[in-house]
Amino acid sequence: MPNSTSYTEENIRSLDWKEHIRMRPGMYIGKLGDGSASDDGIYILLKEIIDNSIDEFVMGAGKTIEITLKDNIIKVRDYGRGIPLGKVVDVVSKMNTGGKYDTRAFKKSVGLNGVGTKAVNALSSSFRVESIRDGQSKIVNFELGEMIDSPPIEESSKRKGTLIIFQPDSSIFKNYKFRNEYIAKMIKYYVYLNPGLTIIFNGEKFRSENGLKDLIEDNNNIDDFLYPVIHLQGDDIEIAITHNKKHYSEEYYSFVNGQNTSQGGTHLSSFKEAIVKTIRDFFKKNYDSSDIKKSIISAISIKVMEPVFESQTKTKLGSTEMGGSLPTVRSHIIDFISKNLDNFLHKNSKVAEAIQKKIIQAEKERKELSGIRKLARERAKKSSLHNKKLRDCRVHLGDMSNERRLESTIFITEGDSASGSITKSRDVNTQAVFSLRGKPLNSYSMTKKIVYENEEFNLLQAALNIEEGIEKLRYNKIVIATDADVDGMHIRLLIITFFLQFFPELIKEGHLFILQTPLFRVRNKKETAYCYSENEKSEACDKLGLKVEITRFKGLGEISPNEFKNFIGDSIRLDPVIINKETSVEDLLAFYMGKNTPDRQNFIIENLKVSIDSA
Repeated sequence: MPNSTSYTEENIRSLDWKEHIRMRPGMYIGKLGDGSASDDGIYILLKEIIDNSIDEFVMGAGKTIEITLKDNIIKVRDYGRGIPLGKVVDVVSKMNTGGKYDTRAFKKSVGLNGVGTKAVNALSSSFRVESIRDGQSKIVNFELGEMIDSPPIEESSKRKGTLIIFQPDSSIFKNYKFRNEYIAKMIKYYVYLNPGLTIIFNGEKFRSENGLKDLIEDNNNIDDFLYPVIHLQGDDIEIAITHNKKHYSEEYYSFVNGQNTSQGGTHLSSFKEAIVKTIRDFFKKNYDSSDIKKSIISAISIKVMEPVFESQTKTKLGSTEMGGSLPTVRSHIIDFISKNLDNFLHKNSKVAEAIQKKIIQAEKERKELSGIRKLARERAKKSSLHNKKLRDCRVHLGDMSNERRLESTIFITEGDSASGSITKSRDVNTQAVFSLRGKPLNSYSMTKKIVYENEEFNLLQAALNIEEGIEKLRYNKIVIATDADVDGMHIRLLIITFFLQFFPELIKEGHLFILQTPLFRVRNKKETAYCYSENEKSEACDKLGLKVEITRFKGLGEISPNEFKNFIGDSIRLDPVIINKETSVEDLLAFYMGKNTPDRQNFIIENLKVSIDSA
């Protein structure tokens, strides 16, 4: 018999709760990341803590939550009932311990499996919990999930509730940095879904009176709406709908029990089906579903008893039942929309007319595009067999069972040398490369037709798999990797224009990034430092001494593959492309990419900063 490794009792090892979380953090919080993406682990930690405070509010306990962030230390204080004092240690450090197993106490909560707070504890360098109730308080301190201090219960005059203070562990979340705009967005979602709740973040108050209507208005330019937001509410369901005058894409926000289900699920599929059915029935015409949904901006929130999600990070609903005596998720949503949206359209004939005109226009455009689309698809099909532009990776965003799916990244590069360096140094499992040939076309003010007529855009659309919408997007991060010179900046602007013009939801959902690449390499015989600014270069020179060699990188192609892997690995630096409500996409594009040359010239002159090298 061939010699095999022995398999005895000694091979069987049980990890304690914190060891398992620290060894397999992805199972509990999705991906790790450094804070440059909104779904990075540090935000999931914060979300897990806030979820518990939200559940208290839902149960009618505590209308205010206070959050502060300073020096990567986060404090979350709620004024709920407080954790029962005798169970404080168990709730934050024993798996499968929590109050939400009792459905009576937390009928429609998010955190059902008693994992969240424990994960935060295990993945934090320091973690402190204080519970105040019945005029008494209990404090427990942890480090890396290990309890280091548990003073006895004391008398307290503080308001009842729970305070949690934690700092993510920098040995797990490498080079992390919290971005306030991502935290603010998370908080806004919480207040939209919980009217009457106030959340204070670093002194700024967040509150919503009109729920999902506020969400849609705050995330879009109201002037772009075809008609005012339709806002309908019922038992365990709330929806908001409008159409955009200008954008081609569909935009959906979906929530279950206050949880943003960014991957959708059974409720979102039913919501889309219900809208199509209701509009067809109202107009008594069998309109194509894509024409009805084109340019839609909408949101749905439902409350389900004991929801089943497809992962611990709760981004996709798997439940088919509402729970209790209620019907299925699908029936509940279709019944509600069929009745209430139909009633609304009968009462608001101008809105109904605007929707019908939009559908007819979409139908006309679709038919005009169909011939071009067919040719483009055939071309893309041929190209995909020998598409030299795309060097794909193995793991994609849609691979729901793969724990690395959120790491899936595509780099958009320009020129053979840059794409060659990235291709040779990338992680073939999670990193793909799409290579541009020179400068892409300026797509400003062009119609969707150009996406199919322009080979490069068509191949990029095919590579990302976004022709029918972003739900089947193949990569979690789309990273523009160009040189930091004038040409590189121009290419960067042209690519961003393409996404803003035709797929703005990719940017809104936080999928588009700019790769930061080092400007200098500073080294002595023992150590090498890569610097991204003049300040970093000066600091490196001071640190490494007088006898240093300084190299300035003029372009990505100059950096060897061996070096390049340092910039796209664990220490990758990414700048997210973020658009806010105050910025009209149309105005932005018109200014930078339109024919307003004098305005742009004046802007450049007024904002020009001349850097004089003292050397």
